Amino acid sequence: MGAIGLAVSSFTLWVLADSTIKVVGRSRLPAYEIIAFLGIFMCAFLALHALARREIGLLWPTQPRRQLVRSCLDLVNNLCVVVALRHVPLTLFYILIFLAPMFITVLAAVFLHERVGVRRALTVVAGFAGVVIAVNPFGASRQGDWIGFAACMVCVSCFSVNMVWSRVLTRTETPESLAFFSGVVMAVAGLAAMLGWHAEPLNGRLLAGLFAVAAFGSAGAICFFIAVKHTSASNVSQYHYTQLVTGALVSYLVWRELPTVWMVLGGALIVASGLYIALLARRTA
Repeated sequence: MGAIGLAVSSFTLWVLADSTIKVVGRSRLPAYEIIAFLGIFMCAFLALHALARREIGLLWPTQPRRQLVRSCLDLVNNLCVVVALRHVPLTLFYILIFLAPMFITVLAAVFLHERVGVRRALTVVAGFAGVVIAVNPFGASRQGDWIGFAACMVCVSCFSVNMVWSRVLTRTETPESLAFFSGVVMAVAGLAAMLGWHAEPLNGRLLAGLFAVAAFGSAGAICFFIAVKHTSASNVSQYHYTQLVTGALVSYLVWRELPTVWMVLGGALIVASGLYIALLARRTA
């Protein structure tokens, strides 16, 4: 129950982080500049947290190469999150992200040669049909554009691999080191891009927003890594769907955006498919 509570807390904190990214993303800041300052603030936040607890050693990775692979996935995921939130509503963003369980099933069948079965295959097809319904590509009420949709698909790919890889790394790495190393990679990559291309000036409001994103993101990452350390990644992923409720609530309170009928229908089909896949996996286990 403690791991479940941490999982729900992590996804709720990430909703707050994504919402703040959407606010900051309406400025002219390039995505890589946002990522750079997020990484800097995340590292500062986690370092202060470790110093206050006199546990600075927890930030040091025991397997830097493996952490680098995971952090690069996290970097691409976060870049695509910034891009996606500029092009699609928050609620639709989460509906598309909920493809992760179905994507994991397809990857397991292709690369691990796991037996899918007729029921699971039909469930995956139903989940992808839910995406088509939610996006409503040929309707006049379609929200978002293809740049946002493509960025969401990259997010799903990176998040799916990251979910399983994090489960492996938590056997030897601390949650603090996983989050801190991701922050370091984001800061280095973002600052390198700023030096190589272009950077926009920051004001106090944008700095405060980026610091808030880093605080929410760091706290969410720590809760997530502790959760997957004490339970399976499949159990944690089931509570990913709480983001649809909190995301829709924040979207309405901040931007007065209501989901369309197609988004509700498609989202319901995707959530039902994901939960059924989790149920089949539990029965198999």
